[in-house]
Amino acid sequence: MTKCIAVAGKGGTGKTTLTALLVRYLLRKRPGKSILAVDADANANLNEALGLKVMETIGTILEETKKPNAVPTGMTKDIFIEYRLSRALVETDHYDLVVMGNPQGPGCYCYPNDLLKRHLERLAKNYDYMLVDNEAGLEHLSRKLLPKADLLIVCSDTSVRGIRSARRVREIVENVKIEVGRMGLVVCRGRGGEAEQLEKEIKDSGLNLFGELPYDPLIEEYDLAGKPLLDLPDDAVAVAASALLFDGLSL
Repeated sequence: MTKCIAVAGKGGTGKTTLTALLVRYLLRKRPGKSILAVDADANANLNEALGLKVMETIGTILEETKKPNAVPTGMTKDIFIEYRLSRALVETDHYDLVVMGNPQGPGCYCYPNDLLKRHLERLAKNYDYMLVDNEAGLEHLSRKLLPKADLLIVCSDTSVRGIRSARRVREIVENVKIEVGRMGLVVCRGRGGEAEQLEKEIKDSGLNLFGELPYDPLIEEYDLAGKPLLDLPDDAVAVAASALLFDGLSL
Protein backbone atom coordinates (compact mmCIF):
# COMPACT_ATOMS: atom_id res chain seq x y z
CA MET A 1 0.00 0.00 0.00
CA THR A 2 1.26 3.46 -0.91
CA LYS A 3 2.32 5.71 1.97
CA CYS A 4 1.46 9.36 1.21
CA ILE A 5 3.62 11.96 2.95
CA ALA A 6 2.61 15.59 2.40
CA VAL A 7 4.73 18.63 3.25
CA ALA A 8 3.03 22.00 3.67
CA GLY A 9 3.71 25.51 4.90
CA LYS A 10 3.83 29.08 3.72
CA GLY A 11 6.33 30.08 1.06
CA GLY A 12 9.93 30.33 2.15
CA THR A 13 9.68 28.05 5.17
CA GLY A 14 11.82 25.29 3.68
CA LYS A 15 9.19 22.75 2.66
CA THR A 16 10.77 22.10 -0.75
CA THR A 17 14.16 21.61 0.88
CA LEU A 18 12.58 19.23 3.41
CA THR A 19 10.87 17.28 0.61
CA ALA A 20 14.15 16.95 -1.32
CA LEU A 21 15.89 15.75 1.86
CA LEU A 22 13.08 13.25 2.36
CA VAL A 23 13.68 11.86 -1.15
CA ARG A 24 17.38 11.61 -0.32
CA TYR A 25 16.63 9.86 2.98
CA LEU A 26 14.30 7.26 1.45
CA LEU A 27 16.71 6.50 -1.39
CA ARG A 28 19.37 5.59 1.16
CA LYS A 29 17.33 4.15 4.01
CA ARG A 30 14.65 2.35 1.98
CA PRO A 31 16.56 1.02 -1.05
CA GLY A 32 14.41 -0.79 -3.54
CA LYS A 33 11.27 1.13 -2.56
CA SER A 34 9.58 3.05 -5.38
CA ILE A 35 9.12 6.80 -4.87
CA LEU A 36 6.86 9.32 -6.60
CA ALA A 37 7.56 12.98 -5.82
CA VAL A 38 4.70 15.39 -6.57
CA ASP A 39 5.38 19.13 -6.79
CA ALA A 40 1.98 20.65 -6.05
CA ASP A 41 3.31 24.16 -5.39
CA ALA A 42 2.26 26.83 -7.89
CA ASN A 43 5.83 28.17 -7.61
CA ALA A 44 7.24 24.81 -8.62
CA ASN A 45 10.95 24.30 -7.92
CA LEU A 46 11.21 20.82 -6.42
CA ASN A 47 12.64 19.65 -9.73
CA GLU A 48 15.52 22.10 -9.32
CA ALA A 49 16.22 20.86 -5.79
CA LEU A 50 16.30 17.34 -7.23
CA GLY A 51 18.37 18.30 -10.28
CA LEU A 52 15.69 17.44 -12.87
CA LYS A 53 14.42 19.25 -15.95
CA VAL A 54 10.66 19.42 -16.46
CA MET A 55 9.31 19.90 -19.97
CA GLU A 56 5.60 19.78 -19.20
CA THR A 57 3.39 20.33 -16.16
CA ILE A 58 -0.13 19.13 -15.48
CA GLY A 59 -1.24 22.75 -15.33
CA THR A 60 -0.16 23.43 -18.91
CA ILE A 61 -1.85 20.22 -20.06
CA LEU A 62 -5.15 21.24 -18.47
CA GLU A 63 -4.87 24.64 -20.14
CA GLU A 64 -4.35 23.10 -23.55
CA THR A 65 -7.34 20.77 -23.23
CA LYS A 66 -9.59 23.84 -23.08
CA LYS A 67 -8.48 25.13 -26.46
CA PRO A 68 -10.72 24.60 -29.50
CA ASN A 69 -9.72 21.60 -31.60
CA ALA A 70 -7.18 20.50 -28.95
CA VAL A 71 -8.19 16.86 -29.22
CA PRO A 72 -6.90 15.12 -32.40
CA THR A 73 -9.47 13.68 -34.77
CA GLY A 74 -10.33 10.10 -33.93
CA MET A 75 -9.29 10.37 -30.26
CA THR A 76 -11.68 10.86 -27.36
CA LYS A 77 -11.04 13.68 -24.91
CA ASP A 78 -10.56 11.21 -22.04
CA ILE A 79 -7.90 9.23 -23.91
CA PHE A 80 -6.17 12.40 -25.09
CA ILE A 81 -5.91 13.84 -21.58
CA GLU A 82 -4.73 10.52 -20.14
CA TYR A 83 -2.05 10.35 -22.84
CA ARG A 84 -0.87 13.89 -22.14
CA LEU A 85 -0.87 13.32 -18.38
CA SER A 86 1.32 10.25 -18.79
CA ARG A 87 3.88 12.40 -20.61
CA ALA A 88 4.14 14.76 -17.65
CA LEU A 89 5.86 12.09 -15.55
CA VAL A 90 9.63 12.60 -15.24
CA GLU A 91 11.20 9.18 -14.71
CA THR A 92 14.63 8.41 -13.24
CA ASP A 93 16.29 5.15 -12.27
CA HIS A 94 15.51 5.68 -8.60
CA TYR A 95 12.39 7.86 -8.31
CA ASP A 96 9.85 9.72 -10.45
CA LEU A 97 8.50 13.27 -10.39
CA VAL A 98 5.30 14.92 -11.55
CA VAL A 99 4.77 18.70 -11.43
CA MET A 100 1.22 19.92 -10.97
CA GLY A 101 1.81 23.50 -12.12
CA ASN A 102 -0.84 26.18 -11.92
CA PRO A 103 -3.48 26.65 -14.67
CA GLN A 104 -4.38 30.34 -15.00
CA GLY A 105 -6.98 30.50 -17.74
CA PRO A 106 -10.67 31.33 -17.19
CA GLY A 107 -13.44 28.77 -17.06
CA CYS A 108 -14.30 25.62 -15.17
CA TYR A 109 -11.74 22.87 -14.64
CA CYS A 110 -14.22 20.39 -13.15
CA TYR A 111 -13.96 17.89 -16.00
CA PRO A 112 -10.15 17.78 -16.36
CA ASN A 113 -9.77 17.93 -12.58
CA ASP A 114 -11.89 14.80 -12.23
CA LEU A 115 -9.69 13.05 -14.79
CA LEU A 116 -6.60 14.31 -12.99
CA LYS A 117 -7.81 12.95 -9.65
CA ARG A 118 -8.35 9.51 -11.15
CA HIS A 119 -4.98 9.65 -12.92
CA LEU A 120 -3.08 10.49 -9.73
CA GLU A 121 -4.92 7.81 -7.76
CA ARG A 122 -3.95 5.21 -10.36
CA LEU A 123 -0.39 6.54 -10.55
CA ALA A 124 0.10 6.45 -6.79
CA LYS A 125 -0.78 2.75 -6.64
CA ASN A 126 2.44 1.98 -8.54
CA TYR A 127 4.66 3.37 -5.77
CA ASP A 128 5.58 2.56 -2.20
CA TYR A 129 5.89 6.25 -1.28
CA MET A 130 4.25 9.37 -2.65
CA LEU A 131 5.81 12.61 -1.39
CA VAL A 132 3.80 15.78 -1.98
CA ASP A 133 5.34 19.26 -1.77
CA ASN A 134 2.15 21.29 -1.32
CA GLU A 135 1.33 24.90 -1.98
CA ALA A 136 0.69 27.05 1.08
CA GLY A 137 -3.10 26.93 0.79
CA LEU A 138 -3.32 23.15 0.35
CA GLU A 139 -5.61 23.80 -2.63
CA HIS A 140 -4.85 20.52 -4.36
CA LEU A 141 -5.62 18.54 -1.21
CA SER A 142 -8.70 20.60 -0.37
CA ARG A 143 -10.11 19.86 -3.84
CA LYS A 144 -9.42 16.16 -3.16
CA LEU A 145 -7.09 15.90 -6.17
CA LEU A 146 -4.63 13.84 -4.14
CA PRO A 147 -5.19 10.83 -1.89
CA LYS A 148 -5.43 11.21 1.85
CA ALA A 149 -2.15 11.80 3.65
CA ASP A 150 -0.74 9.22 6.02
CA LEU A 151 1.62 11.88 7.34
CA LEU A 152 1.40 15.67 7.02
CA ILE A 153 4.52 17.65 7.92
CA VAL A 154 3.82 21.36 8.37
CA CYS A 155 6.91 23.56 8.02
CA SER A 156 7.50 26.90 9.70
CA ASP A 157 10.42 29.25 9.86
CA THR A 158 11.64 30.63 13.20
CA SER A 159 9.06 33.40 13.46
CA VAL A 160 5.75 33.95 15.22
CA ARG A 161 4.11 34.60 11.83
CA GLY A 162 5.44 31.30 10.54
CA ILE A 163 4.01 29.33 13.47
CA ARG A 164 0.66 31.09 13.12
CA SER A 165 0.63 30.26 9.42
CA ALA A 166 1.27 26.61 10.33
CA ARG A 167 -1.74 26.78 12.65
CA ARG A 168 -3.88 27.99 9.73
CA VAL A 169 -2.72 24.99 7.70
CA ARG A 170 -3.98 22.74 10.50
CA GLU A 171 -7.28 24.63 10.50
CA ILE A 172 -7.66 24.19 6.72
CA VAL A 173 -7.06 20.46 7.06
CA GLU A 174 -9.69 20.18 9.77
CA ASN A 175 -12.24 22.45 8.05
CA VAL A 176 -12.20 20.61 4.72
CA LYS A 177 -11.95 17.26 6.52
CA ILE A 178 -8.80 16.00 4.84
CA GLU A 179 -8.02 12.51 6.13
CA VAL A 180 -4.61 12.68 7.80
CA GLY A 181 -3.03 9.89 9.83
CA ARG A 182 -0.44 12.00 11.63
CA MET A 183 0.19 15.74 11.50
CA GLY A 184 2.93 17.76 13.13
CA LEU A 185 5.27 20.73 12.92
CA VAL A 186 8.90 21.04 11.83
CA VAL A 187 10.69 24.33 12.56
CA CYS A 188 13.20 25.02 9.79
CA ARG A 189 16.29 27.18 9.36
CA GLY A 190 16.87 27.80 13.04
CA ARG A 191 20.30 28.61 14.41
CA GLY A 192 19.71 27.17 17.87
CA GLY A 193 17.12 27.59 20.61
CA GLU A 194 14.34 29.18 18.56
CA ALA A 195 11.86 26.37 19.22
CA GLU A 196 12.13 27.02 22.95
CA GLN A 197 11.47 30.74 22.45
CA LEU A 198 8.44 29.88 20.31
CA GLU A 199 7.12 27.30 22.75
CA LYS A 200 3.90 29.20 23.53
CA GLU A 201 3.09 29.82 19.86
CA ILE A 202 3.80 26.19 19.03
CA LYS A 203 1.50 25.05 21.84
CA ASP A 204 -1.24 27.43 20.62
CA SER A 205 -0.88 26.09 17.08
CA GLY A 206 -2.34 22.75 18.15
CA LEU A 207 0.47 20.93 16.32
CA ASN A 208 2.87 18.44 17.82
CA LEU A 209 6.49 19.46 17.31
CA PHE A 210 8.10 16.70 15.24
CA GLY A 211 11.52 18.36 15.35
CA GLU A 212 13.78 21.01 13.87
CA LEU A 213 15.74 21.36 10.64
CA PRO A 214 18.57 23.79 11.38
CA TYR A 215 20.03 26.36 9.03
CA ASP A 216 22.72 24.83 6.80
CA PRO A 217 24.92 27.18 4.72
CA LEU A 218 25.76 24.26 2.45
CA ILE A 219 22.18 24.21 1.18
CA GLU A 220 22.52 27.84 0.10
CA GLU A 221 25.80 27.00 -1.63
CA TYR A 222 24.16 24.14 -3.51
CA ASP A 223 21.19 26.31 -4.50
CA LEU A 224 23.45 29.07 -5.79
CA ALA A 225 25.50 26.57 -7.79
CA GLY A 226 22.40 24.80 -9.12
CA LYS A 227 23.51 21.52 -7.57
CA PRO A 228 20.86 18.97 -6.52
CA LEU A 229 20.35 18.55 -2.79
CA LEU A 230 20.47 14.79 -3.33
CA ASP A 231 24.24 15.22 -3.68
CA LEU A 232 24.70 16.74 -0.22
CA PRO A 233 27.31 14.84 1.82
CA ASP A 234 26.19 12.61 4.67
CA ASP A 235 27.84 14.87 7.24
CA ALA A 236 26.00 18.01 6.12
CA VAL A 237 24.14 19.65 9.01
CA ALA A 238 20.74 19.47 7.30
CA VAL A 239 21.26 15.86 6.17
CA ALA A 240 22.16 14.65 9.66
CA ALA A 241 19.29 16.56 11.28
CA SER A 242 16.71 15.42 8.72
CA ALA A 243 17.82 11.80 9.06
CA LEU A 244 17.28 12.03 12.83
CA LEU A 245 13.88 13.62 12.22
CA PHE A 246 12.75 11.00 9.68
CA ASP A 247 14.08 8.13 11.81
CA GLY A 248 11.87 9.39 14.63
CA LEU A 249 8.83 9.40 12.34
CA SER A 250 9.40 5.73 11.45
CA LEU A 251 8.89 6.24 7.72
